Amino acid sequence: MAKARARGGRALIWLVVLIAGLIGVNFSAVQWGGGSWTPSLALDLEGGTQIVLEPQLAEGASVTQEQLDQAVAIIRQRVDASGVSEAEITTQGGQNIVVALPGEPDAATMQRIQASAKMEFRPVLQSAPANAPGATPPAAPAPESTEPAATPETAWDQAWITPELQAEFDAFQCADVDTTVPAPADQPYITCSTDGTARFILGPVVVEGADIADAQVSAATNSQGQATGGWGVNLELDGDGPAAFDAVTRAITGLPEPQNQFAVVLDATVLMPITSNAVITDGNAQITGGFTQEGAQSLADQLRFGALPIGFQVQSNETISPTLGASQLQAGLLAGLIGLILVVLYSVLQYRALGLVVVLSLGIAAILTYLVVNFLSSTEGYRLSLAGIAGLVIAIGITADSFIVYFERIRDELREGKHLSSALETGWKRAFRTILVSDAVSFLAAVILYLLSVGNVRGFAYTLGITTFIDIVVVALFTHPLLRVLSRTRFFSSGHRLSGLDPQALGAVYRGRAKFREPVAAGRAARSSKEAQKRQTIAERKASVGAGVGAGAGASVAPRPGTGKEN
Repeated sequence: MAKARARGGRALIWLVVLIAGLIGVNFSAVQWGGGSWTPSLALDLEGGTQIVLEPQLAEGASVTQEQLDQAVAIIRQRVDASGVSEAEITTQGGQNIVVALPGEPDAATMQRIQASAKMEFRPVLQSAPANAPGATPPAAPAPESTEPAATPETAWDQAWITPELQAEFDAFQCADVDTTVPAPADQPYITCSTDGTARFILGPVVVEGADIADAQVSAATNSQGQATGGWGVNLELDGDGPAAFDAVTRAITGLPEPQNQFAVVLDATVLMPITSNAVITDGNAQITGGFTQEGAQSLADQLRFGALPIGFQVQSNETISPTLGASQLQAGLLAGLIGLILVVLYSVLQYRALGLVVVLSLGIAAILTYLVVNFLSSTEGYRLSLAGIAGLVIAIGITADSFIVYFERIRDELREGKHLSSALETGWKRAFRTILVSDAVSFLAAVILYLLSVGNVRGFAYTLGITTFIDIVVVALFTHPLLRVLSRTRFFSSGHRLSGLDPQALGAVYRGRAKFREPVAAGRAARSSKEAQKRQTIAERKASVGAGVGAGAGASVAPRPGTGKEN
């Protein structure tokens, strides 16, 4: 008994530590992470920004529904990469894409949405600063033909640079770069760096962006594997990528600059020239070059989720009002409050003072849920939608169900004649297995729903999964330990009639297999006997019937009055 009480006290201490820890991380997020003490609301409750993307097409070309569907899927993946933001992404008029985001998106989000992220690796044939002498517009149009006098053998062959191409390069200005026109993959072309500070002559494509299997952010390292203090993007290539990367790095490593470089080309501009310091044979490479963590993450997201099948430009960008508004939010909260009141009333009527344990447990569950949801909102970009609130309301029923299972197990043990302390421990062992199975099913359903759904439905699944896990924590660290503490009080240990654990009111008459206490008087004892008979097993009922038959074995058969015949 002493050990059980000690375990109950330790569990409550761990619960206090958990709540204090959640308060601490929320405080840190608010103070230093730009978070808030209230969860951010989704598009349906707060409103936000609607962006209409128009495809960039060549004259006479048209966009197919397949391209639009693919673009919608990719944009949704990019947006969801920052968290469950409850974005709505749809097509409009069979041509445009409408992206509705809660709040006001930042520049990085806008870039993530509309960038095609078509990446190519090309060898650098020549480079120069953007403001180098001679970088002036040509006096006459450049010759149309740039065919090399000699046939280049490789993508990094200097024979690609013809006199005409060299003259065009010398006069090229970075303002002339047109990112809407795709560069030919099998020909050299002139472009600039993304920041407009350098010009390049690039050879044909050596590695396609489609060969990028994965892109992840990590700390940048040197050739010895030591951290340099910056950030990099780790590329994993598949398909033809590893062999092509092996060939180009093997050929240019050790050449004079800039011939020892290949360019990472993003949307027809050079993200950065990379110097090849070693031959890469396994298709795993790291791109570094002054990235911030946010910049590296943005690039990795774009590359990991693939390139849009077509380019887009922003046609309109406007603020929109909430799709549901405050009235629906109030209605949802009112529904949750009504459900909570009904659960509390039922608990008090059914379980007397144990109903107060239900109220306190629901209060602890509400505190934990609020702290977890608010932390995820501050750090992971989660936004609470009306569907998410529905998930929180359903959690009231899930949590109440766990209490009912536990309390009924305790009552069953008391009906069998056990002492309260023993009934608590035995009932807990049996009830906790049932609670785990029930919550595991709910959690699995939430995970499947989250993985297979999009938009608001994911918000519902998200909160359902969180509250299901919190239910286990509350029952294990608060409800059961609290009952251990209360069982030491005279009110509960004596089985007060208002405690909800009165053995007489529960019909605690069990004295062994098929042996029940005989009713000694009318009233409570009679009710206890009836309750006991209701809870008999089939074997116990047969035994009772057999005992009754044996008791009446000496009875006689007499004629029915007025008939003169035997019955």
